[in-house]
Amino acid sequence: MSFALRPYTAPDFSQERFLNAPNAVMEPCPKDGVAPMNYHAMSIFPEYFKVDGQWIMAKESRMDCVPVYDNGVIYVKEFRVLKQGELVFTGRTENCEDGIFVHPDGFKEVTEEQDVFAFRQNRSRETAFSKDYDEIYELLRHDRDHGKIVWVMGPAFAFDYDARNAFAKLVDNGYVHAVLAGNALATHDLEGAYLNTALGQNIYTTKNQPNGHYNHLDLLNRVRYHGSVAKFIEEENIDNGIIYSLEKNHIPYVLGGSIRDDGPLPCVHANVYEAQDCMRDQVRGATTVICMATMLHTIATGNMTPSFRVMPDGTVRQIYFYCVDIAEFVVNKLADRGSLSAKGIVTNVQDFVVNLAKGLGL
Repeated sequence: MSFALRPYTAPDFSQERFLNAPNAVMEPCPKDGVAPMNYHAMSIFPEYFKVDGQWIMAKESRMDCVPVYDNGVIYVKEFRVLKQGELVFTGRTENCEDGIFVHPDGFKEVTEEQDVFAFRQNRSRETAFSKDYDEIYELLRHDRDHGKIVWVMGPAFAFDYDARNAFAKLVDNGYVHAVLAGNALATHDLEGAYLNTALGQNIYTTKNQPNGHYNHLDLLNRVRYHGSVAKFIEEENIDNGIIYSLEKNHIPYVLGGSIRDDGPLPCVHANVYEAQDCMRDQVRGATTVICMATMLHTIATGNMTPSFRVMPDGTVRQIYFYCVDIAEFVVNKLADRGSLSAKGIVTNVQDFVVNLAKGLGL
């Protein structure tokens, strides 16, 4: 059975509430980086603003940002990038009262009827995820050619030989269009390719090597000697791993720095807002986002990912967002984003990516 996206149904603007709604009010920013009083904050859902009697959709969104109007187009901006005089929509109602309409039901998700009281309604370590795997296989096959698949990864994959190989296969076969991660994932993956260890532990046998605590530092030092990851891979004849596959296939990856980083690698963004901007540049075109074993990067990416994407042909489609982690707390952290936007899978992420590669026939 071929994968089919759920169609989007726009609001019926011929209804009285839309016809009788006032035009939305805009106020100029009083200073750089400061929104006007009573600013409207965006959500993860499609939002429409009435301007000169016409309802205009903000074609992208990010929660906790503000809509800025400029020459017939609505841009959604972080507070920190606002410029004095830019026109920001004001009003904090969502059902046309202020000329603003938030549309949470555009994809008309089907909900199953169930008893008021029933067991196992939440997603936990006891949940059966077989159906989720089948859905992900079909989704990835569809979005490999018709979307953009962004992966958000913690360092757990770099510690396992099979997980590294499985993700490399996903990259080589077109199922990865961008990766968002931190210094640790790249460092330990490259350590695995360079010294066959991650934090000094053999990535296959899991045995600690003599003086292994030096290995990641030796790796970092060597990459910094070469000046770039690409040059290190070339000069040291690296031929395996996640970062190697990303570089080989010219897949963009964003490494956001942390205050605890060693090194770091030359391509790590030390400025957190620079890292955030680069992450959002990749998320802007995403149609599927899969976050695995990284709570902070998952929350950051979740906060900048809306529930929808306006495609180049003007159609509106759903964004699929998965959070995979062995800790239920992390998986449920994004539960309040809504069933259309975040689905949790509680499992070991190394097993998850290996099963994913096998299920896709790689």
